[in-house]
Amino acid sequence: MKTLRYKWLAIIALAILSGCKVSKDIKHPDAQLQSNYRGATVADTNSIGRLTWKQFFKDPALQSLIDSAVLKNNDLQIAVKNIAAARQVLTRAKWGNVPTATFGATASTNNPSNNSLSGLSLSTLLKTDHIEDYNTALTITWEADIWGKISSRRSEALAAYLQTEEARKAVQTRLVASVSEGYYNLLMLDEQLDIARANVRLNDSTIHIIQLQFKAGQATSLAVQQAEAQRLTAAELVPKFEQAIALQENALSILAGRLPASILRSGRLENITLPGELAAGVPSQLLGYRPDVRSAELEVDKANARVGYTKASMYPTLSITAQGGVNSFKASNWFNIPASLFGLATGGIVQPLLQHRELKTNYEVAKINREKSVIAFRQQVLTAVGEVSDQLVAFNKLGEQKLIAADRAKTLHQATANANMLFKNGLANYLEVITAQSNVLQSELELTSIRKAQLTAAVDLYRSLGGGWN
Repeated sequence: MKTLRYKWLAIIALAILSGCKVSKDIKHPDAQLQSNYRGATVADTNSIGRLTWKQFFKDPALQSLIDSAVLKNNDLQIAVKNIAAARQVLTRAKWGNVPTATFGATASTNNPSNNSLSGLSLSTLLKTDHIEDYNTALTITWEADIWGKISSRRSEALAAYLQTEEARKAVQTRLVASVSEGYYNLLMLDEQLDIARANVRLNDSTIHIIQLQFKAGQATSLAVQQAEAQRLTAAELVPKFEQAIALQENALSILAGRLPASILRSGRLENITLPGELAAGVPSQLLGYRPDVRSAELEVDKANARVGYTKASMYPTLSITAQGGVNSFKASNWFNIPASLFGLATGGIVQPLLQHRELKTNYEVAKINREKSVIAFRQQVLTAVGEVSDQLVAFNKLGEQKLIAADRAKTLHQATANANMLFKNGLANYLEVITAQSNVLQSELELTSIRKAQLTAAVDLYRSLGGGWN
C-alpha cells in the first residue's frame, strides 16, 4: 500500500514539474503610439483598413481583376502552401508530449571461437558451437516535459504557423494594391492617349490654316515647319502611350494569373469613386490590422519560445522506456506464449555537463535574438505609422494640386480657343497658337497624372492601414 502511494506521489510530482518553465517570457513591447496620425484632420476610430477590398474598390472591372488575382496569383498560392507546411509542423509539435513507439523483430546467430571462453562454455553446457536469438519487441519511450522544453517548441511552432498566415495576408495586401494601382495607371494611359490624339487633330487644323496662309504669301515656310514640328511632338506621344498600355496590360494579366492579354475597363479615371472620407483610425489599430506588424509581434513570441527551450536544454532530462515482446534462443519456441514473453522498464535522468559550451552559447544567442526581435517590432511599428502619415499627407496635398491643375487646364483651354480665333482673324501670330497648344497638351497630361497619383495614394493608404487581405 505504501509503495502504491509513493508511485502516485511520483506521478503527481512529475505532472507539477511538467508545468514548470525555467525561463520567463518577456511581454510584448509597448509601442508608445500617439493618439493620432500626423496629417489626420480628426481623430476617429473608424478605419478604411477594416473594409474588405470589394467594399473599397467599386469599379466592376477592377473587382473582377482583383478576384482573379486572389484566386490565381502564383506568389499568393506559394504563401498558401507555406501555411499548409507550417500547419504540418505545428501538428508535429503538438505530439511532443506523446510517447514514441517502435516495433522491431530481429534474428541473430553467434558462432564464437572454439578457443574463446564463450565457445568453450557453449560446447560444454549446451553441446553446440553457436547460439541463436530471436526477438520481437515493442519499445515505448516518453520524455517528461519538466522544464517546459517541449511546450516551448510547441509555442514556437504555433507562432511560426501564425506568421505564415500573416505572410499570406501581407502578400495579398500588396497584390491587391499592385493590381488596383496598375488598373488606375491603365486608365491614366488611356486618357493620355486620347489627349495626345486630340492634340494631333488640333495641330492638323492649325497646319492646314498656316499652309493656306503660306500659299497666299501671308506666312513663311518657317511657320509651316514649326507647326509641323509641334504636331510631330504630339504624334510621337501616341505610340509611346500605346506601348505603355500594352506593357501595363501584360503586367496586370500576369498578376491575375493569366497569359498576357487585353484588360477590360469599365470607367474613366475621373469617374473613379472612393469610399467617402478616407478615415485612418488611430495608430494603435495597426497592431491588429497590419500583417507585417503582427508578424513582427509573433517573432517576439518565437524568440521567447527559443529562449525557453535553449535554457531547458541545460537542465536534466527525465525519460522512461518500456519494452515488451517475445524472445527465444530457438526459432521453434519464438512465439511460445507465455514462456517467451518478456518485459523491461527503465527510467533515467541525464544532466548535460561538457558540450563545448554549445548549450550555454545557444541560450545566450537566443536571448540576444529576442532583444533583436523587440527592436525589430518597434521599428516595424514606426515604419507602419510613418507610411500611414505619408499617404495621408500625399492624398490631401495631391487633392489640392488636382484643383489647381484643373483650373490651369481650363484656363489654357480657353487660351487655346482664343488664340485660334485671333489667328484666323489675323490678330495673333502662329507662335502664339503653337505655344498655347503645347501648354494645353502638357497641362492635360499633368492633370491626369495627378488624378492617378491621388488614387495611388488612397490605395497605398488602404494598404498601409492593413486593408486588402479580407
